[in-house]
Amino acid sequence: MAQLPFAAIILAAGQGTRMKSSTHKVLHPVAGKPMLHHLIDRVAELGAERIVVVVGALSEQVEASVAGMGVTIAHQAEQLGTGHAVAQAEQALAGFEGIVLILYGDVPLVQADTMARMIEALDANPALRAIVLGFRPDAPGAYGRVIAAPDGLIEKMVEAKDANPEELEVRMCNTGMMAVRAPEMFDLLRQIGNDNAAGEYYLPDIVMLPGRRSGFTEAEPWEAMGVNNRVELAAVEKTWQADRRWRAQVEGVTLTDPDSVFFAADTVLGRDVTIGPNVVFGLGVTVADNVTIHSFSHIAGATIGEGAEIGPFARLRPGAVLGAKAKVGNFVEIKQAVLGAGAKANHLSYIGDADVGAGANIGAGTITCNYDGFFKYRTQIGAGAFIGSNTALVAPVSIGAGALIGAGSVITRDVAADAVAVARGEQLEKPGRAAKFREVMAARKKKS
Repeated sequence: MAQLPFAAIILAAGQGTRMKSSTHKVLHPVAGKPMLHHLIDRVAELGAERIVVVVGALSEQVEASVAGMGVTIAHQAEQLGTGHAVAQAEQALAGFEGIVLILYGDVPLVQADTMARMIEALDANPALRAIVLGFRPDAPGAYGRVIAAPDGLIEKMVEAKDANPEELEVRMCNTGMMAVRAPEMFDLLRQIGNDNAAGEYYLPDIVMLPGRRSGFTEAEPWEAMGVNNRVELAAVEKTWQADRRWRAQVEGVTLTDPDSVFFAADTVLGRDVTIGPNVVFGLGVTVADNVTIHSFSHIAGATIGEGAEIGPFARLRPGAVLGAKAKVGNFVEIKQAVLGAGAKANHLSYIGDADVGAGANIGAGTITCNYDGFFKYRTQIGAGAFIGSNTALVAPVSIGAGALIGAGSVITRDVAADAVAVARGEQLEKPGRAAKFREVMAARKKKS
């Protein structure tokens, strides 16, 4: 996109009562990230000079959520329509002379290139007052209509509830999003009225004021998907996931059952990654090239090195870092732990708050006992160490490089490099006692 000066206003004043939630509507997540954050990040990446979020109901939630994101908050004390909401951003945009992009916090899928087209279309034609973003849904229903003139500019914009039967036949609908020049926009907003079925100040009414005409550009219907309830939230999530799966495959990732894999908003995948069925990614995951993730694995906040192998039924929690060709097998959980290159934890283990050296082998049933009920402690396991099955490593403890820990041990003290350590009770054997035990018990049962 050309480096055009632009600002963004994101409307987030309505509480969204149809969500039936104590959480503000725009803070409900899509792909693990609040809807509002999707838009803020997108306009920030496009280079917005200012970002204004207009808040109203539950404003304290929204303000807390966007703290540190470089946005300015504007308050709409009364919800009197979209035009009134945009007008509340005037002070926040004082002195700004560029184009303003108006977005909605509950319409999170509009793409960056669509936003860029709106801005560029307005910049390219100084005679136009605004660029409206339209779309053609399969069922226009209650959407406002955009009536085009023969020259391709807008002849009329009308809300569905105010439209006549002929206007309702038009398929081009208004997303509500538009690009307008800042100085003119606030003057126009002061001229619109609320003589309509809802008694509200509609933002689209600025297009129909006398004077300059407006144009429109078209979005894909899925970009205009809004969220008013949980059903629509699920539909937006489904659409986002379908797009992300498609992009993953186009970029060189194999998904053996695409519809069962769920990505987060920031999932990073290398090339020649293979992902099995029913794998779920939380936020904060980076996967290098040539990684295999088997079915039913759950991964969040983890960094996975080249050629590593995960699962099936593995869980990587935040702070998990796997080196090249490391392996985490079935029913293994890793949390705040680093596995060096080629290290393995193949079965039924919990490795938390630990550093595992390259080539170390963690036997089945091994756990790092990292929490005493008050504090967390780390376990250090040296390169090439072998930890026998069903071992408990009571942190803080260090196992030296090349050390060997006997199966069933409870290790509470440091073990030197290349040492063998066994810490378990002595095995006793009493010949013949099993037969005598069965005889006594059988006699007791007979009497009962």
